[in-house]
Amino acid sequence: MTFSAISALSPLDGRYAAKLATLRPLMSEQGYMHRRVQVEVAWFIALSDAGFSEFKPLSPGARTYLLALVKNFSEVDGEAIKTIEKTTNHDVKAVEYWIKSKFDARPELLAAGEFVHFACTSEDINNTSHALQLKSARDLVLLPALDAVIVKLRGMAHTFAEVSMLSRTHGQTASPTTVGKEIANVVVRLVTAREKIAGIKIMGKMNGAVGNFNAHLSAWPDFDWEAFSRKVIETPEPLGLGLTFQPYSIQIEPHDYMAEMFDAVARADTILIDWARDVWGYVSLGYFKQKLRDGEVGSSTMPHKVNPIDFENAEGNLGLANALLKHLSEKLPISRWQRDLTDSTVLRNMGVALGYAVLAYQSLLTGLNKLEINEVAIADDLDTSWEVLAEPIQTVMRRFGLPQPYEQLKKFTRGEAMTRELMQGFIAGLEIPELEKQRLLAMTPASYTGKAAELARRV
Repeated sequence: MTFSAISALSPLDGRYAAKLATLRPLMSEQGYMHRRVQVEVAWFIALSDAGFSEFKPLSPGARTYLLALVKNFSEVDGEAIKTIEKTTNHDVKAVEYWIKSKFDARPELLAAGEFVHFACTSEDINNTSHALQLKSARDLVLLPALDAVIVKLRGMAHTFAEVSMLSRTHGQTASPTTVGKEIANVVVRLVTAREKIAGIKIMGKMNGAVGNFNAHLSAWPDFDWEAFSRKVIETPEPLGLGLTFQPYSIQIEPHDYMAEMFDAVARADTILIDWARDVWGYVSLGYFKQKLRDGEVGSSTMPHKVNPIDFENAEGNLGLANALLKHLSEKLPISRWQRDLTDSTVLRNMGVALGYAVLAYQSLLTGLNKLEINEVAIADDLDTSWEVLAEPIQTVMRRFGLPQPYEQLKKFTRGEAMTRELMQGFIAGLEIPELEKQRLLAMTPASYTGKAAELARRV
């Protein structure tokens, strides 16, 4: 079978391939190879500047050439590395050999060839490459996609700040709120989750086979390898990696920061699952209508249907993302003794987990952009729910010391269909100051929203 979008095993590379075009170069195996080349080149150049008599500083021309290998790394280069791997059966060694193959006809680099991958274990290259992948995926794709959802929701919170809406606690009519305030709740939660994701320090280690600089010190025992490693890792790109130095590790970087990041992304996803289900319900109640698209079909047999498919797709993909993110966060920090290989294959699925999250954010944004508020339906729902005023009435009765206010309103309203006339008749019979009575008589379900509009406007 010829590979194409329709024959792809994963829908991320098939049905949804176009939607994840920005993530694929970063989190694919091609992206992984690219970062490995970047790490090897940064280490090699840094070694030339370390002051060793055996490895003199590289010329400007050699540096430019090496950095160009990183900058211009292509799919053809990735395929060349894969070809070498068929012989080595070791992916990192294949990268090392590919870099050395680029030294042909360059005497300066050929003479220094054995300093490529010098004193490194494969995991020195892999962990930093994964870190660079995650950093770019987070900063360039995931956070912008999440930010777009936040911006849209914040705008909706402001626009609908004063649109009164019936609440439903336990699915039953409850104290009114506003549409904007309920959306503002989601915005505040998402902003907090977003800050957690953005604030995680992306770690990297380059300290040898078991984290002690054993091989490094065997070559130059008096050199401060720890300081050197920190400098390579923390110096900004392109000469360094722009990561946070991890001083303690076994052969692998502990992956605790990864677990923290995946848990943080999953928290944002969980908030959005909650919202996707709520807005689905509001569409079902008629609070929102969906803009029609010419040619779109809602059902193969029921012509009238306009389904909230974007919110359903988002919920499904957020669930897939969280299932993978949970496994990543639980598995990756665990390694038998100083190293086992169980993390290696799992790490290759980071892009899949993030891909489902990004896909879901896009679906949510598409769905939100289709929504049109139906203020008539929302107002009608409020106007048939006068029982919600039992709460303010009994609260005012408590203020003025009337006997058993809660119990009176419970007996009067519970399980009964309340109307304006019934509620106002009850108020008229209360022995409370006339000014307070008039205030209660003027109250409607639509006006009983507390600080909801203010809270929505200031989010």
